[in-house]
Amino acid sequence: MSRQRRRRWLLTVLTGAVVVTGGIFAGWHYMQPKLVTYTAENGTEMKFKTDGDRFMEYGPDGTWREMFVKGVNLGATSPGHYPGEFPLTKEDYLRWFQQIEDLGANVIRVYTVHEPIFYSALVEYNRGREQPLYFIQGIWSPEEELIEKQDAYAAHIEQTFKQEIEKAVSAVYGDADIPAKQGESSGKYKTNAGKYLMAWHVGTEWDPAMVDNTNAQHADVPQYKGVHFSASPEASPFENWLAELLDHTAVLEKKYGWEHPMTFTNWVTTDVLDHPGEPLYEEDLVSVDARHIQPEAWQGGYFVAYHVYPYYPDLFHIDKTLQTIKDENGEYNTYKSYLRKLKAEFSDMPVMITEYGVPSSLGISHLGMGGRNQGGHNEVEQGDIDASLTQDIYDEGYSGAIVFMWQDEWFKKTWNTMPLEIPADRRAYWLNVLTNEKMFGLLAMDPGKQEQLTIDGSLDDWDDLKDEEVTTWQGQVDGIQEMKMTHDEAYLYIGLTLDQPFDPAKTVLRIGTDTLAGGSQPDKLLPGRTLSDGLETVITLGQDEESQVEIAKDYDFNQRLYGKEGYDMLPDQQSESADPFHPWNLAVSLRMTPPDTRSAQPFMNEKVGTLKRGTTAPGQPDTDSLTSWQYNGNQVEMRIPWMLLGFGDPSSLQAIDYGPLKNGREFSTVAVEGVTLIPWLTDRATKNVSWPGGEQTTLDLNTLPVYSWQPWEQVQYSERLKLSYEKMKKSYEKNPSFQIE
Repeated sequence: MSRQRRRRWLLTVLTGAVVVTGGIFAGWHYMQPKLVTYTAENGTEMKFKTDGDRFMEYGPDGTWREMFVKGVNLGATSPGHYPGEFPLTKEDYLRWFQQIEDLGANVIRVYTVHEPIFYSALVEYNRGREQPLYFIQGIWSPEEELIEKQDAYAAHIEQTFKQEIEKAVSAVYGDADIPAKQGESSGKYKTNAGKYLMAWHVGTEWDPAMVDNTNAQHADVPQYKGVHFSASPEASPFENWLAELLDHTAVLEKKYGWEHPMTFTNWVTTDVLDHPGEPLYEEDLVSVDARHIQPEAWQGGYFVAYHVYPYYPDLFHIDKTLQTIKDENGEYNTYKSYLRKLKAEFSDMPVMITEYGVPSSLGISHLGMGGRNQGGHNEVEQGDIDASLTQDIYDEGYSGAIVFMWQDEWFKKTWNTMPLEIPADRRAYWLNVLTNEKMFGLLAMDPGKQEQLTIDGSLDDWDDLKDEEVTTWQGQVDGIQEMKMTHDEAYLYIGLTLDQPFDPAKTVLRIGTDTLAGGSQPDKLLPGRTLSDGLETVITLGQDEESQVEIAKDYDFNQRLYGKEGYDMLPDQQSESADPFHPWNLAVSLRMTPPDTRSAQPFMNEKVGTLKRGTTAPGQPDTDSLTSWQYNGNQVEMRIPWMLLGFGDPSSLQAIDYGPLKNGREFSTVAVEGVTLIPWLTDRATKNVSWPGGEQTTLDLNTLPVYSWQPWEQVQYSERLKLSYEKMKKSYEKNPSFQIE
């Protein structure tokens, strides 16, 4: 065969292959399920709409069907990052989308515009799926400016908000090229994700003082009458402002040939109900009423959205008017009662609860009825409560339940640990398990050692750690062979090997910690012996009820912040305690006194230093995500949260110091070398103590090694579906998206 003929033959073969491949691809593409949408007479496309108090989807059979929306709120970040950094990758999104669909959710809610990769990944994920995973696009309001200026009509606020709306609409429809700006999403948005959009969710939770001031300052604002949304004659100035923003969103979307349901964010603090039992005036100061905004020629419709948690505001455990429905345990279900009252106000509109849930954290910051507190739950308890809240929402006739949230977020903060996390701008670099806001996720973002070390009392898995990651101390303590130490972004890990099997009924194991000059002598815990410096905390391991971390009286953060030198709220018996070490407490409610509040409420705190014995190994009878310690034969293993040891930021070795609080309210920190650990054993029967001092009655702490580590700027973490994920999966399976006739 000549060279020319060979070329022709190869060209013919290649052309045929291309044609065949193209035909196969075209056939495959043709066979893929198509997203069925409704086309209105004017050519507008629709997939969702509202009808009376029902939320509707246009089904694959070409008919509208009522839908119960089940979803998760999705954040834009990962450990070691802040929201404006947008570190998530396509692989992250695709992995999470599959897990979220497996959960039984039908929608993801995002608060703000994500990077372009989110929208392109979602379109890629949904391609060819009969039942896609939809998303609700939130539009972030200029929240900080609104709070600062206390006026929604202040200069530039509305302009800034409208620009954010324009960005969101163009991004969703793949029609934006947004220049880079610090702390904001940007890039070329080329993928049209509009067909997978379920609804628009405009704004953030409204500051009641801002709403009230806006209404007072602009009482003469004219009634807003828009193209697709208008304010009713009863609308307040703030509601007129909102009507204009909803209308602006609708007008922009209509240009792309679509209509989707619209809503704005609201919460209990600015709801339409009266709460006579709420002690704080500001929590029941003003209403933002969705009924005062009306759609005009908007076939996509309009619905009501509320964030409702079972512990905030305090009315959920104080207001007697909500104590009307009892659960199967005979306790008042104030959450269900609230839902019933709220839904009754919107009998002709769909209502969704677009945020709800509890965290799986050691720390706690608000109390709820029936144990539905903001924190203090292990993952099983978190799942049980989230599932029960979901059932309440479904049973009370709501159109949707979107749980908060998908992934844990290390950067978050909570009011009662904020004063202790110093420097504040390093929160994302470590996991403070006392800050409940960090641990709402169904997907755990576990610290670096959690995959490697199982808390089960056996130290075998420590052998797999790198030598440089473990410090071993073999001091002269009768009964203790050695003590190992390591750490990660959440905990200091300690493993001890004893001479004899540990028996908490016969022996108490204690470890004192020294990080700073000062502290207290452990007189009652270590009688007849003196240390060259005081201790900041003492770890006690014994019977389950006595196992805890205690904090030195002069170091006690709760005492210093809320005692006479601070807010002066602690009861006298707590303030005047003579014990050198106090239980480790966190405030959960501040003292309220009329006339500043409607009613008097006492200061309350919760003990968070308790060390729970169990295991973190999956599938065991005593598996518990809040496990702190366990023993097995002659080995004892524990993990102690950094904050319980006095650290304001372990990533930069910053410990909270003993100095007076600035302005009576603000702690400060000092860089430390590390932490010195002083172990001792006490025989319950004989009271004999074995300690590093041997037969001496004094001990120079300088003779003991300091456990130290290098500061870190990069975090190590691993993802894990929590036990609460399985609980919520069963809940979503129980409550179907569509009613089967």
